[in-house]
Amino acid sequence: MKIINNIALEGKSQKPVLIDLFYHENQQPKKIVIFCHGYKGFKDWGAWNLVAEDFANNNFFFVKMNFSHNGGTVDQPIDFPDLEAFGNNNFTKELDDIETVIEWIAQNKGIRNEINGDNISLIGHSRGGAIVLIKAQENNKISQVITWAGVSDFKSKFPFGEALQDWKNKGVVYIENARTKQKMPHYIQFYDNFKENEDRLNIKNAVINLKIPYLIIHGNIDETVSIEEANNLCSWNSNNQILIVENANHTFNSKHPWEVSVLPDNLEKAVNATIQFISPSNNE
Repeated sequence: MKIINNIALEGKSQKPVLIDLFYHENQQPKKIVIFCHGYKGFKDWGAWNLVAEDFANNNFFFVKMNFSHNGGTVDQPIDFPDLEAFGNNNFTKELDDIETVIEWIAQNKGIRNEINGDNISLIGHSRGGAIVLIKAQENNKISQVITWAGVSDFKSKFPFGEALQDWKNKGVVYIENARTKQKMPHYIQFYDNFKENEDRLNIKNAVINLKIPYLIIHGNIDETVSIEEANNLCSWNSNNQILIVENANHTFNSKHPWEVSVLPDNLEKAVNATIQFISPSNNE
């Protein structure tokens, strides 16, 4: 297996987009899978490397990425050394970052013999699930889209009333990262960017207008994103499949760091269902 880590792509928002590639170098065109992390996530979180290896071993060209403003850096892509970048992240930057990766794949001559550039699947975890849904509706190069514990609405996640006014007055709010104990800033630009792009960032509209196959995977004991959000996503488009994984939490029972060499059973179920969904035999 060929693994190339931390390729820095020039992003559209003054910060690089880091990607990892996992594939078997065999001169055979492979379906491309791009994996997007969620809120307070990163490409090297937990068991994501094992996930990448599973896809590569099933003859996919697997790409996992750090969003440009997720709080990591080129030198330190794990965790959040750049909290200023984290505070200046927003949804449209993440959409731009996925576009950057898609464009790079199309233009990179070094991988041309290894990929099927007309067949790209997007996987997004948690908030990344919503981002890939919107991108899949916007970009006709996407053949399938899959959400793992995906959210169904952005607007309801924002504060309102006095809490929103306090955010506007101060210009920033801080959320503690339970694992790293960092006080992570959210500048008011995050809310302003959402309001300025609210139509584009309407997940329901994106799902309604999807013309490609779509798979929803969600744990029935997800403590972060309610299973009702999966049901919402399912109800808005009939061209989909849904898998509810019993006894699976928000990360399908994985955690960071993940210190064993096999996936937890519930994450393995999500991976296997995704591979089956996007395998060439199911999409010929």
